[in-house]
Amino acid sequence: MTSHRTSTFEDLVAEGAAVPTEGWDFSWFEGRATEARPSWGFARSLGDRLAGATASLDIQTGGGEVLDFALGQGVKTPLLAAATEGWPPNVTKATALLRPRGIVVVAAPEDAPLPFADDTFDLVSSRHPVNPQWAEIARVLQPGGTYFAQHVGPRSVFELVEYFLGPQPEAQSSDRRPDRDRAAAEAAGLEVVDLRAERLPIEFHDIAAVVHFLRKVVWMVPGFTVAEYEPRLRSLHERIESEGSFVAHSSRHLLEARKPRV
Repeated sequence: MTSHRTSTFEDLVAEGAAVPTEGWDFSWFEGRATEARPSWGFARSLGDRLAGATASLDIQTGGGEVLDFALGQGVKTPLLAAATEGWPPNVTKATALLRPRGIVVVAAPEDAPLPFADDTFDLVSSRHPVNPQWAEIARVLQPGGTYFAQHVGPRSVFELVEYFLGPQPEAQSSDRRPDRDRAAAEAAGLEVVDLRAERLPIEFHDIAAVVHFLRKVVWMVPGFTVAEYEPRLRSLHERIESEGSFVAHSSRHLLEARKPRV
C-alpha cells in the first residue's frame, strides 16, 4: 500500500471507496485510523459469560467477528448457540465464520420479532445493536438469564457527522443515552445490574479512512457518496494533511441486565 502521506487526494478517495464493507472487521484501518477501546473489554468479558452459558444468542452479530473472538479464548461453545443478522452479505460472512464453532446464524431483520421461543436463552448478547428490541430480548431470555451488551451512546462520532451535515439536533441521538436504555430495559421487566459509559477518541489519519468509515457505518451520513460530498472531502483531506489527523469521539456504554426468576 502506498503511504497515505505520498498519495494524492484522488488516489486515497478511490482506495477508500473500493474496500469491501461486509462484516465488522476493522483491521483495514490499521495505520490509517485509531480508536480507543472502552476499559471493560467487551469481547473478552463476553467470553467469560459464554463460558458459563448453556444457551446463547448474539443479536445483530455483523460478520460474527466479535462472537468468534470471544469464543476464541478457549471458551467452549454453549450447547445451544445462535446468532441473528439482517444484512445478507453479513449473514453469509457470519455463517462461514461461526458454523465451524457450532453456532447457527439466522437471517432476521433488525426490527422483526426474534424467531425463537419464549424463555430459550440464558445469555443474550449484542455489540452495537441498531435499535434494541427490549420486549423481545426479555421474552427469549430464561428467568435468571442475562442480557450483556455494548451499545453506541449519544452523539457518537458527531464531530465527523456534523462536519458533513452541519449541526444536528440534540434529539436526534437522545434515545441512545444510557439512562434511556436503563428505563427501556426496566420497562421490559429486566433488572439492570451494570451500566457504565465512556467517551473515547477516534483519529482519522487519511481521507481514505474517512471514506471507508462512512461507507461502512452507513447511518452516520445517510446516503453518503464520494461524488456528493467531494468538496467537503477535499477540504477535510487538506486539513488532515496540515494537522496530521481529524479527531472525533465515540460514545459507548456497557449494559448488563437480568430477567427476574419467577
